[in-house]
Amino acid sequence: MFLKKDNKNKAISITYRLTLFYMLSAFGILAAITGYLYFALMHNLEGEDNEFLVEKIHDLRTILKEHPDNLQLLQEEVNEGEGSPLANYVRILDEKGAKVFEFSNKENPLLSTFFLEPLKFDKEPLKGWKKSTPDGRLYLLKSEWANVGVSPTEKRLLQVALDISREQGMLNEYKNQVIGMLVLGILFSAAAGFFIARKGMQPLKDITDAIRRIRSTKLHERVNPSLWPRELTELASSFDQMLDHLQNSFSRLSQFSSNIAHELRNPINALMGEAEVILSKPRTTQEYQHHIELNLEEYDKLANIIKSLLFLAKAESTDIILEPTVFDVFGEIKAMLEYYDALIEQQNIEVTCRGAASLNADLSLFRRVISNILSNSIRYTPPGGKIDISIGHYNDTVSVQIRDTGIGIEESAIDKVFDRFYRSDKAKTASGQGTGLGLAIAKSIMDLHGGSIQIQSTPASGTTVTLTFPTSC
Repeated sequence: MFLKKDNKNKAISITYRLTLFYMLSAFGILAAITGYLYFALMHNLEGEDNEFLVEKIHDLRTILKEHPDNLQLLQEEVNEGEGSPLANYVRILDEKGAKVFEFSNKENPLLSTFFLEPLKFDKEPLKGWKKSTPDGRLYLLKSEWANVGVSPTEKRLLQVALDISREQGMLNEYKNQVIGMLVLGILFSAAAGFFIARKGMQPLKDITDAIRRIRSTKLHERVNPSLWPRELTELASSFDQMLDHLQNSFSRLSQFSSNIAHELRNPINALMGEAEVILSKPRTTQEYQHHIELNLEEYDKLANIIKSLLFLAKAESTDIILEPTVFDVFGEIKAMLEYYDALIEQQNIEVTCRGAASLNADLSLFRRVISNILSNSIRYTPPGGKIDISIGHYNDTVSVQIRDTGIGIEESAIDKVFDRFYRSDKAKTASGQGTGLGLAIAKSIMDLHGGSIQIQSTPASGTTVTLTFPTSC
């Protein structure tokens, strides 16, 4: 049996990231500064040492040129630096390698093999080279040719060495101190960075705690952007906007659940009542047929409600794909009026339609939105009333305006007419039919087309519904 190991990537917290970045930046700055100081000190010391060697060789060359046989003067020259930690060794050889003069303030003179071959006499002296002796001491060495007297052919080889062990030890000690300071600086910067990051991230922790306290039962609470730093204001504002949408959605969902329960209860109760009546006693075939016909009417209501709700759900989730086609708006509306011709004649309503325009939209959805508006106008317009339909083409939009002389809508109810299942008290009294989904579906269709629907109404005088479509959807 094999156990499957759950490998989850644990993200590093922002606090630790900021601490790491702060520590690395501090390390880079400290390393650059201390490295510069170290190499500057080393360069200065090497410069002083090489300068000392050059001056010493220059002085020795001058003595050999002006006083070639005066060894006492050479001794005095090298003794001038006897107290200096740099004046350690001087040797003068003739062209055959025989020793002419030698001075050392150390017990063991340096071997000739320590020195490199000198450059030609006409070359500029270069920097000395470093070399360690078996006893662990470090020397800076130079070897140069020098003329003797006025003779252009007689020469002497000058070998000069400076003990720089003390300087190297000082550099090593300074390097160790620099490394120690660098380590301490990194540790201090890590501690300081962690403290600063924790303090800087505290508002984010506070806003997280504030968000964590919000529950579905406390959607009225807000994060309040004014309480947070500028960097978190936009986050807090966005979260409050999301809470507004959630609260509105929860309220609408609660209202929708209540409405749908109410609307479905009526046909179901009617069906149950009919079933109880049928089963209460034996019936004739005609009676069974009559009750079944009544049930079919209730089934039809349930089917229409379910169909309308499915359409609204698809429209909100943008699952509906528009199939635009170019059509004549006047012709389509005239066809819809022919469909309602019997009902219009029965209600004794005068209907007029005028205007012309072409529209590129989804034809089936256009027919549905016109049908929903027309059915409402016909249903709530009393006998002898009028319905006027006008079609207009304005710039990049097509407008369809349906004006009736019906019962109208109260001003307080106009903002609610697009809510699902909403029907004003006057509408319920005027007609027992309808589910309160027609205008909600009409608004969804207009939203899908990128258009708009507007309602203007005066109680007892009539209602005007204006549909505005973009010319091409």
